[in-house]
Amino acid sequence: MNSDLWETVLVAKLEKHRNLFLNYRNLHKFPQELLKDDGLQYLERLYMKRNSLITLPENLAQKLPNLIELYLHSNNIIVIPEAIGALVKLQSLDLTNNALEILCPEIGQLRALRHLRLANNQLKFLPPEIGDLRELRTLDVSTNCLTALPERLHLCFSLQYLTADLNNLEVLPRQICLLPNLNELSVAGNSLKCLPLDLGRSPELQYIYVDNNLQLYGLPSYLYNKVLGCSGCGSSVHEQPSITIPDEVLEIGTGSNIVLPLQEMVMRTIHTFYSASEKGLDLLSPISLPRNLYKLLFYPLGHCHRCSQAMFTIVYPKYFPLRETPMAGLHNGRTQVSYVAYCCSIKCREDFDLLS
Repeated sequence: MNSDLWETVLVAKLEKHRNLFLNYRNLHKFPQELLKDDGLQYLERLYMKRNSLITLPENLAQKLPNLIELYLHSNNIIVIPEAIGALVKLQSLDLTNNALEILCPEIGQLRALRHLRLANNQLKFLPPEIGDLRELRTLDVSTNCLTALPERLHLCFSLQYLTADLNNLEVLPRQICLLPNLNELSVAGNSLKCLPLDLGRSPELQYIYVDNNLQLYGLPSYLYNKVLGCSGCGSSVHEQPSITIPDEVLEIGTGSNIVLPLQEMVMRTIHTFYSASEKGLDLLSPISLPRNLYKLLFYPLGHCHRCSQAMFTIVYPKYFPLRETPMAGLHNGRTQVSYVAYCCSIKCREDFDLLS
């Protein structure tokens, strides 16, 4: 340990510092002086950004028992020891821009953790024990190699901000819709083909970013009137499938070889049939359909901006960037507020124009 670093640690011990800044020190190993004797019992915040650390010591929690914030942004950390779970007071852990391939299950023992940042690593999966983090409010796992999110994530009852941009996600677990306090969800730049139909049902979820999911053509109707980013979706060109789709399905569906879900087609057909009669939907018996579907027929989740067709489970969005926003740069450099037209089919989406 060089003399300058040794003196910094010594002063922190003698004066019982609560914050210690060791950023940009070219550290290849965790400073042993921090771990000698009783360690730094009063230390609450440790900043070690932009070093060359590969791992953390096993006795970190024993020597720094009151640590509540640990910033390890931009190191070369490959593995986090299982002993990390003993940092029972830790509230914020930043491991952004490291070389993590595995996150140990003991991460779930950090019951006080509120902010977990794991962006720009090499993680292929997250342990299900993430669901044990009941106080977690922020989770950033963007720019990794994830193909799925753990189903138990919905047990993070306090989660407000979830960012999983630039991964390999093909689906989102339906359980994610059960997060009661989720306010912002960003899954841009993945391989999503669909979203859970209940997504957006919670009034707390206000911001959804699914930009640049090339095979994502439709969105759940519950996202109606949310702040939505969907530029670059449904823009890839696919070969036509070899299976011939019946004409009657094409007529009810989208006018192309992308077919509406069966539930949506049935709901629209029933709604159209009974709405055309004199007594309308009053002819339906409450026991003729499951209760949730019966109520949904009376109160569709939206109507097509082009033709006013009622929609129940899926919509086709058309994105119009409109004006600059004072929140510039908060969401990956976005500077515009968007208007999204919701349509019942791809044909209506193609025909819709703000000026028409």
